[in-house]
Formats: sequence, C-alpha cells, structure tokens
Amino acid sequence: MAELGLNEHHQNEAISYMRFARFKRGLCLKTVDSCFQDLKDSRLVEETFTVDEVTEMLDGLQTVVHSEVESELINTTYTNVLLLRQLFAQAEKWYLKLQTDISELENRELLEQVAEFEKSEFTSSNKKPSADLIKPKLAPINEGGSELLNKAVACLQEENEKLKTRLRTIETQATAALDEKSKLEKSLKDLQMIQGDQKTNVNKDITELENRVAALKCQLEKTLNDSTANQKSLEENLVTTKHDLLKLQDQLSTAEKSFLNEDCVPCLQKILACFP
Repeated sequence: MAELGLNEHHQNEAISYMRFARFKRGLCLKTVDSCFQDLKDSRLVEETFTVDEVTEMLDGLQTVVHSEVESELINTTYTNVLLLRQLFAQAEKWYLKLQTDISELENRELLEQVAEFEKSEFTSSNKKPSADLIKPKLAPINEGGSELLNKAVACLQEENEKLKTRLRTIETQATAALDEKSKLEKSLKDLQMIQGDQKTNVNKDITELENRVAALKCQLEKTLNDSTANQKSLEENLVTTKHDLLKLQDQLSTAEKSFLNEDCVPCLQKILACFP
C-alpha cells in the first residue's frame, strides 16, 4: 500500500480529509450530471435542432456547469484555507512556525503518489469494509496537541515544579542561614564586650596583684633584713654567752679548788659578784 511518509496519526488525518474531499467531489459531479440530465429532459424533446438552437442549449449548459464548478472550486479553496488555519493555529499554540512550498503542489510525482495512496486506501476499503475502517475518534486538531510536544511540555512542567520546590528549599535554608548569621554576629559582639570587660578586670586584677607582690617583696626584704640583723645580734649574744660560760666554767673550777682548800666562802662571793 502506498504511503505519504507521515506517522500513523497524521496519515489517518490525511485519509479523513481525502474522504471529505471525495464526498464533496462526488456531490460536484452529481450536480454536473444533473445539469446535463435537466438539459436532456427539458430541451431534447424534438428530433431535429438548428445550429442556433444547439448553440443556445450548449451556452446555457456551459453557464450552469461553469457556475457550479466555479462555486465548488471556490468552496474547495476556502475549505483548504480553513484546514490550513486549523494547522497554523495549532502550531502557534506550541510557538511553531510552519512553512509551505507552493511549488510542490504541482509536483507530478507527488500528485501521482497521492493518487496511488487514495486508490490503494479507498479501493481496499470498498472491497473489504472491515473493522479496520472503524477507527477511534481523534481529538479535534484545535484541541489536541502533538504527542511529542505534550511529553516535552509535561517534562518541562515537572522539571519546573522540581526547580520551584528546590528554590523554596534554598530560600528557606538561606533565610535560616541569615538568621543564624545574625545570631552569631550578636553573640560575637556580646562576647567581645564581655571579653573587653573581662580584659579590663583582668588588667585591674593584674595591677592589684603586681602591687601586692611588690608590697610582699618589700615586706619580705624588710623581714629578711630584720632577720639578718636579729641573726647577727643572736650570733653576737651567742658569742658573748659562750665567753661568759667559759668564764663561769673557769670560776667554777677555781671555786672547786677553793672548796678543797677550805677557802670557799670568798670564792662564792666572787662568783656571785659575777652575776648582777
């Protein structure tokens, strides 16, 4: 079977339009046939006609047929324009710009291909009127959309929703981050103020401690000096005491000898005289 080089959907649309065109063509041919039949029934009632009579009948028939054919051709042109309008409107809906090549309309090879397609499609249909002719009703061309474009738009819409959701999440995170930053800045300022106060207090405490250490150092030095003086005095007293002790020991020794010589009383008096 001949093909038009279109996908199944578009080929079915072409078949639908060709069926419509065949119907209109059949009506036009019936109208032309009726014109001839009317002429036969109304005028061809005599056996002979003059040249003028035949000319008059042919002129009248020509006028009627010309009018009918012209009307049908005009109607066909307008119908084709409406079909193109539907296609262009659908294309504009999806922001497409269709182009036509008028020269291809007179391409004999393509015209023969279309004729072969029509012959193959409708001849086989007339021979075998089967369930193949009963096709699902297609959506009107101005309401339906390209399946590929619909899928692309659906994907874009889905991606757009994902991006919107991600944007809302990022905005929430950014807001939380800004709030956290503000809190951290406030905490840093408070900490700097506290550290400043603490530094002042520490400096004050250090100064006081240094003063106390200096005072303790002075006191320690004074104590050490006093201790040194006392030690020196004690050493001198110790030396003096040692001298007195030696002297006393010597006197005791002398007294002991005096007792032995029975001359103790004067010696005791001398000893007592040594201690005021």
